[in-house]
Amino acid sequence: MQERGLTMDSDTVYQRLREQIVSGVYRAGDRLPEVALSTELAVSRTPVREALRRLESDGLVRSSGRGVRVSAMSAAAVRHAHAVRAALEALTAELAAGQQLAGRLAPAALADLEGQATRLEQVTAAGDLERAVDLNRRFHLRIAELSGNPIALEMLDRLWNQLMVSARVSLEGTGRPDAVAAEHRELLAAIARGDGAQAGRIAAGHARATAEMAHDTTNEEGRDAQNSQLRDDGHLDRQYRIGNQRLPRLRAGPRGLRRRQAGHSRQLRSRFPR
Repeated sequence: MQERGLTMDSDTVYQRLREQIVSGVYRAGDRLPEVALSTELAVSRTPVREALRRLESDGLVRSSGRGVRVSAMSAAAVRHAHAVRAALEALTAELAAGQQLAGRLAPAALADLEGQATRLEQVTAAGDLERAVDLNRRFHLRIAELSGNPIALEMLDRLWNQLMVSARVSLEGTGRPDAVAAEHRELLAAIARGDGAQAGRIAAGHARATAEMAHDTTNEEGRDAQNSQLRDDGHLDRQYRIGNQRLPRLRAGPRGLRRRQAGHSRQLRSRFPR
């Protein structure tokens, strides 16, 4: 009985932490100390540790030199993830349209999808971009559910979670809200007609447009998160100034880093002689 309770507890902790990471409570690069999490969730460190292992296998956290951090995908990794997303969403849109053509989709399912698109447009128009990102994710995953392909759904869910963490700004669609709404409507219409080829083309183009926005926004997001990781892992230490120039003091390491640090010391001595 005790072991079963621990398993249930670990699963609850896992679900809670995953939701907090995906929703942006914890951002890319944030530390996740076991002690602090166990205190916040009122559980022992064991279920927290097990939940963090599962989250690491999901690609949402990584072990660093000093604990666990929320993963930060590089700009290249985000581009690759968007490319896979485009291929998978083209597939699931085509399959969903095929399900409609075969008469396997209930009218209520299409009406629900239509309602999700409408709510997304309303929330975006109101400027609630955090909620809009979540609704957009739900909209696309709902199409994957209707495709009837559970493997594609599972892969898309994992991809969306990782993109929500590392490229959240690019998913807000702030630069093209009208285009996003129009593409969603065109996609819905193609699925409702049972036009699989057209639905696939629209879904792929829609995802590629998001990827282009990600290219412009992810570099800065990823750089901030990775700098935070470097500082916490001990590669960067305190910073000093010479006039207006900021000089990072690097910890002892490879010869090149020691030479650079020695050069900074000489600059300091020349400006501030004893």
